[in-house]
Amino acid sequence: MTTATNETEPRHFLDVDDLSEEELFAVLDRADEYKRAVDAGEDHADLSGQTLGMLFQKASTRTRVSFETGMTQLGGHAIFLGEDDIQLGRGEPLKDTSRALSRYVDAVMARVFKHENVEVLAEYSDVPIVNGLTDDAHPCQTLADLLTIREHEGGFEGVSGSEATGGSSNGGFDGVSAVWIGDGNNVAQSFALGCALTDIDLTIATPEGYEVDDAVLERARELGGDPTVTTDPVEAVTDADVIYTDVWISMGQEDERDVRMNDFDGFQVNADLLEHAPEASVMHCLPAHRGEEITDDVIESERSIVFDQAENRLHAQKALLSWLLE
Repeated sequence: MTTATNETEPRHFLDVDDLSEEELFAVLDRADEYKRAVDAGEDHADLSGQTLGMLFQKASTRTRVSFETGMTQLGGHAIFLGEDDIQLGRGEPLKDTSRALSRYVDAVMARVFKHENVEVLAEYSDVPIVNGLTDDAHPCQTLADLLTIREHEGGFEGVSGSEATGGSSNGGFDGVSAVWIGDGNNVAQSFALGCALTDIDLTIATPEGYEVDDAVLERARELGGDPTVTTDPVEAVTDADVIYTDVWISMGQEDERDVRMNDFDGFQVNADLLEHAPEASVMHCLPAHRGEEITDDVIESERSIVFDQAENRLHAQKALLSWLLE
């Protein structure tokens, strides 16, 4: 049964700050429970009989596979909806697509270019809309990032956030410092909000002209964060706990390749940079352009938690979906 006839307004997840701090910790705790259930081979069909519509304008590996597998593990079903497979690719207004899908499915995940498109979907939808990525934000990635940081750096022992921190309100992130290196892109912007909600000490190092949007930094400060902004990657990573990077050339920016490669000179995450943060873990949301923003030896090193991070997309998104549909 779909939720289209429910009288209550659906909860949407368009960026990380659509969750309160308390709600964010609840989702992360649930993700940890699902991860342990998978490892133990325990059934957790919490969304039995429910359907997720997956609307894609952008290509994907991790987003598609993690959402589709996640719904299967939760006892539900996922439907892939490529733009050219449905009427949206033939000019149907988004608001019509949203209202029609609301009558068929229990939630919609949308991976699109313009952020305003997920906002339109949410405005006209009677079921939860989940942002699977836009040009401005990638909040599902941030959920996985936070889960990974908490596991590796936050002293989290696989119990509830309050137990893990002796009653601390920040859910297992005490004293953690993270650094974003490279382009202030959609992943960086959602990560900045996630760090603010969890009180992670964040430094953002980007070349001039590639900064995180001022409105995002202001929102992070409203949430209680105080991100440091710099153009010096060495200064940024010194003694950090986590170093995080992403591609310098995202989908749709291929014609800017030569300019960007020049502008990002000196921002590669490599062995030389890591000497300034000898204890830091290394993160990358993938896909990686090895030899550009990160070297092969770093991503394959013992300090890399990149593939734990990729796996955690599955667990975090399952937790989000079951929480939104609860």
